[in-house]
Amino acid sequence: MISATSFAQSAHEGHDMSWKIVPNQTVCMVTEAHFARPQIPVKVDGKTYYGCCDNCKQTLTEDKKARTATDPVSKKSVDKATAVIAANAAGNVLYFESKKNFEKYMKDSSLHSSPKSQDSHENHSGH
Repeated sequence: MISATSFAQSAHEGHDMSWKIVPNQTVCMVTEAHFARPQIPVKVDGKTYYGCCDNCKQTLTEDKKARTATDPVSKKSVDKATAVIAANAAGNVLYFESKKNFEKYMKDSSLHSSPKSQDSHENHSGH
């Protein structure tokens, strides 16, 4: 039996196989965290991004860098509004330019690295 502690540790390390494609609207694209409920839509240049609070909405509106991420397979910059987004059990997220890249990521453990710490959500102002 796997304990909750070992599962959480595995998820945090990014080496678990629990990554699943999730709806873009369930991800705060600033804190990079997956939520069970839809987030606040933010329209920028005809595209829809999602934030968890007013501060994240403002960041997405004003900071172009907050609207892009790097695909862990191709290493290319991807627009978060059009990306395929995967989340693991710990709520960490990864952005892919295609479902094919997500599938490649799942098959090739050499592509896995630890996701960024999700401490940013607890520490960002406005909560």
